Amino acid sequence: MRIARFSIDGNVAFGAVEGEKQDELVLDIIKGIPFADFELSGTKVPVSKVRLLPPVLPNKVVAFGRNYADHAKEMGNEVPDAPFAFFKPATSVVGPGDEIQYPSFSQDVHHEAELAVVIGRLCREVPRERVKDVIFGYTCANDVTARDVQKREKQWARAKGFDTSCPLGPWVETDLDPHDLTIQLTVNGGQRQLGRTSEMIHSIEDLIVNISEAMTLLPGDVILTGTPAGVGPLHVGDEVAVTIEGIGTLTNKVVKRG
Repeated sequence: MRIARFSIDGNVAFGAVEGEKQDELVLDIIKGIPFADFELSGTKVPVSKVRLLPPVLPNKVVAFGRNYADHAKEMGNEVPDAPFAFFKPATSVVGPGDEIQYPSFSQDVHHEAELAVVIGRLCREVPRERVKDVIFGYTCANDVTARDVQKREKQWARAKGFDTSCPLGPWVETDLDPHDLTIQLTVNGGQRQLGRTSEMIHSIEDLIVNISEAMTLLPGDVILTGTPAGVGPLHVGDEVAVTIEGIGTLTNKVVKRG
């Protein structure tokens, strides 16, 4: 099931996305929230009549770096022996169609297409065999990075945590095998990144076991699983799109921070 979060007439709701053709998609409005037992209301609204929002509002976004060997190589880094994590704050999250605001403190902002895992239940110290039980679904993400700041500063808080640096969407796909999906990114229609999730060094199970050993994960929290090779610069005016097989396409426009 594809579950979107949206606004219409000043109200925010979740809905199940129905249909295949983009111009014919409709939302069946959900009674309640999707992280608990819910029912479909039967009240339907065309996607074209709503504003899609970030599919979740995470308490935290936990991102894992250098999880594709070719990307680590292109950045001149060693492949890590164990997963290593950093955070993107909730204020970095934007949704499909929202603007990525080019930060005033950087002159070298890059795109990074990623598969995002959405947590569905409160959990801690998750055993490998139970990882599936705590996952709500999957969505597309762009780990937008101020590369010059990342190289200059030991901590990545500003480089990867600035406002609008974490586009998510367009919705969450709950019924998906994530282990061998095509992941690609285009800028202004030209392909920049192309890889498969099977190329991850550390699997989704590895990542969730690793981070849940240290902290409690909450429903709606997001895990970013790393980016394949091909990262590169974004400029004001660019349109950047992340497409993941079985999920859909997340598109955002880069603007000057006002």
